[in-house]
Amino acid sequence: MAEHTEAIPARGLIEYFNPEPLHKNPAFTQVISVSGPVKTVYVGGQNAVDAQGNIVGKGDIKAQVQQVLANLREALAAAGAGPEYIIKWNIYLTQGQSVHEGLAVFQQFWGNHPNPPAITMLYVSGLANLDFLLEMEAIAVVPLA
Repeated sequence: MAEHTEAIPARGLIEYFNPEPLHKNPAFTQVISVSGPVKTVYVGGQNAVDAQGNIVGKGDIKAQVQQVLANLREALAAAGAGPEYIIKWNIYLTQGQSVHEGLAVFQQFWGNHPNPPAITMLYVSGLANLDFLLEMEAIAVVPLA
């Protein structure tokens, strides 16, 4: 049985599961199931780059997370979605970066929305540019009207 279910008549169903044998953490959900008429939005990896192509926050994980999240918000908006529709994050951090500093910025971004997304976080040796400290991608599901 799902811990939380969002049923929207004729618009789809999103179910959030945190099975008893698995660790519960308020920052993420273990399993999310989607069914029915929905629009799925896939946002490719976003880096700390502004609209002019400048790298923001060189050497500063907090500043880079803020820029990456701003870019994700813009990407989602272009597809008619917002952060509240994200069901899955993939986060790639370069070796040596603090997960805790990045997650603190993420928590501010996520706010008090219930049902956090499923999250995968990986340490990598490097990204497309040596000045990138992280990259994030997202999947969002928007129930159709």
